[in-house]
Amino acid sequence: MGMYELIKGEDNGMPDPNKNSVSIEDGFTDKELRSTTVAKDETVAEVLSPPCKQRLVSLDVFRGITVALMILVDDAGGLFPAISHSPWNGVYLADFVMPFFLFIVGVSLALAYKRVSGRANATKKAVLRAIKLSILGLILQGGYFHGINNLTFGVDMTRIRWMGILQRIAVAYLFAAVCEIWLKCDDDVKSGFSLMRKYRFQMMVALSLTIMYMALLYGLYVPDWEYQISSESSTDSLKTYSVKCGVRGDTGPGCNAVGMIDHKLLGIQHLYRRPIYARTKECSINSPDHGPLPADAPSWCQAPFDPEGILSSVMAIVTCLIGLHFGHVIVHFMDHKDRILQWMIPSTFFVVVGFLLDISGMHVNKVLYTFSYTCVTAGVAGLLFAGTYILVDIYGFRRPTMIFEWMGMHALIIYILAACNIFPILIQGFYWKQPQNNVLSLIGIGS
Repeated sequence: MGMYELIKGEDNGMPDPNKNSVSIEDGFTDKELRSTTVAKDETVAEVLSPPCKQRLVSLDVFRGITVALMILVDDAGGLFPAISHSPWNGVYLADFVMPFFLFIVGVSLALAYKRVSGRANATKKAVLRAIKLSILGLILQGGYFHGINNLTFGVDMTRIRWMGILQRIAVAYLFAAVCEIWLKCDDDVKSGFSLMRKYRFQMMVALSLTIMYMALLYGLYVPDWEYQISSESSTDSLKTYSVKCGVRGDTGPGCNAVGMIDHKLLGIQHLYRRPIYARTKECSINSPDHGPLPADAPSWCQAPFDPEGILSSVMAIVTCLIGLHFGHVIVHFMDHKDRILQWMIPSTFFVVVGFLLDISGMHVNKVLYTFSYTCVTAGVAGLLFAGTYILVDIYGFRRPTMIFEWMGMHALIIYILAACNIFPILIQGFYWKQPQNNVLSLIGIGS
């Protein structure tokens, strides 16, 4: 599984003897593989029998839906803030994109590492793939591409952003891959309980990560801190802002443990410089859209904050491990009804628990990647994946979803072109004498 397949996934193609991946049909018996037709007058119960030697198209379609959702919220989020990311607590449409991708990576890993011949070699390859994806993320989101209109580029190493979307996916992928390679038991799977017993050590890892995250988020003391930004009067001079905290367990924008850990380990100058909480009521008179600062705006409103930070990535790993469990269902349960049942029960449970926690005060928060947010988004991902599986792989609604299937099979390249400003750079890269005289300006778009 190369760097491109990390997001695209090689979870359902024909097996390659040189790789550790397997095809979805490897789990079927010889009798099931010989069955190649379904009579038109079969009952619903007969249609719910295992599919015969075919790709798991629903996973490609689900990945494509996520890519389309990403493009939608990126392009239309500025016009309709309600579908963009939530300014802080709560969940908007855009807040489902990242956990959906992580969930899909987990499902793909269960299929890709269904059989592992050499654990050490498989681990080595997983590490190399994660490194490659992280490097690509640094190039795309570390600050190399900037000043699109004047076609400038390059990275100031004193301000490079270390974390990002692809880096987070790489971390979650590597952690889940190592768990899948090394933490399997030899138990036979005959029921949902035996499935959990077989992968009990992976579940213990997910539980341990959750406990560690909760302990750090609510247990760490956050002291006062300060940051500097360029002065409005001069870009050469810096203005210093002080943020008063001195609290423990706070989950507000200014004094949470997630931000403090990033300040200490990554450095404030290496964080994302357009914080999502700039759209809160405290920081924008146009909330939930961007706008001028209110007269009584808190001092933290303009502070850098990374939405893909270190501590929040811990729960991103948990989302990937949840997706891994859903992939195990595909590997060990051949009957459609069994698969759907094993997906619907935990998905519904996660959604209910997540919203109950939110009502109880543990708010759903994407930026902090709270436990309640993990539950809600993983549960919705499971429900949407199950629904896609029913429509596409059981009842064969392929034609209406072909565009999503294609997008899902080319997810990484679409992400690079559409979400990382590469396509605008390519379009504006051809100009007459000055960068402003480009193709876009000829048709009345851009400067």
